[in-house]
Amino acid sequence: MKVSSLGGTVTELTVPDRDGRFADVLLGRPRVEDYHGSGYMSALIGRVGNRIRNGQFVLDGVRHQIPLNAGKVSLHGGDEGFDQKVWSCRPLASPEGPALEMTYLSPDGEEGFPGNLFVRVVYTLMNANAWRLQYWAVTDAPTVVNLTQHAYFNLNGGEADIRDHVLQMDCSRVTPADATLLPSGKVVPVAGTPLDFTSPMPIGARVDARHKLLANAGGYDHNYVVDRAGPGLARCAVLEDPASGRRMETWTTEPCVQLYTANFLAKGTPGKHGQVYGPRHGVCLETQHAPDAPNQPGFQSIRLDPGEVMQSTTIYKFTTF
Repeated sequence: MKVSSLGGTVTELTVPDRDGRFADVLLGRPRVEDYHGSGYMSALIGRVGNRIRNGQFVLDGVRHQIPLNAGKVSLHGGDEGFDQKVWSCRPLASPEGPALEMTYLSPDGEEGFPGNLFVRVVYTLMNANAWRLQYWAVTDAPTVVNLTQHAYFNLNGGEADIRDHVLQMDCSRVTPADATLLPSGKVVPVAGTPLDFTSPMPIGARVDARHKLLANAGGYDHNYVVDRAGPGLARCAVLEDPASGRRMETWTTEPCVQLYTANFLAKGTPGKHGQVYGPRHGVCLETQHAPDAPNQPGFQSIRLDPGEVMQSTTIYKFTTF
């Protein structure tokens, strides 16, 4: 693994295939400076990942305005979210494998968010062939926070798109979104829709289906609710590439995961290793709380108060078959 202090961006993650041959399974850009405005590629996103309606929310009677950077919504923290910040980094000694600690102090009022927010993220490249992400955040005033990693996975090493990747999700419900990709507040079953991955299914089998939920997003860009029996780590997805034999399991303490198939990745985007990307060239499994949570009282809250610690863990575990 290689990591840049710009946005905590993972610029390289190599994983063996069924024959032991290593390949880089994350999309990325040719140079570090190319990651500026690169669609959050394989970077940390926040303060609030995903979308906020009209870039507004009310906290304790005060309305806060976040920059609108995706039409009528605020996306992934505003104009300059955590993906564009330079994080302080230091290696950590860990019996579980090499680890990197990254910290950032987001000042009160940055991008319109209240409170000084101190964030600590630790990436561990575990001996058990897994990438563990641990998040912590504390604040000195009431605020909102929803952190995740926007990794674009391609288990064939980027040689082809991800239509043939087989996906199974431990998620039987989704929060349907409108034309602005914002949730209505409802939680509905995926059964009987092209969003149903409760059984393994090639991503390309239905990604272009004529269904209103897919048409709004131009593919998969949907927040799934994790089926879990209780708190702690729960598996939410299994992604496989039949050609290479690489398999990736996603485990998380978060309540939701956003499935995104790089619908807005421009055709002809220069990538790493001389590759050229476009829509469907990567798939994101962004573990998170639900989009627009500050404006949806029926969703799990992302409010953080002084004296509390926001903490979450996600693990991407790699094997072969």
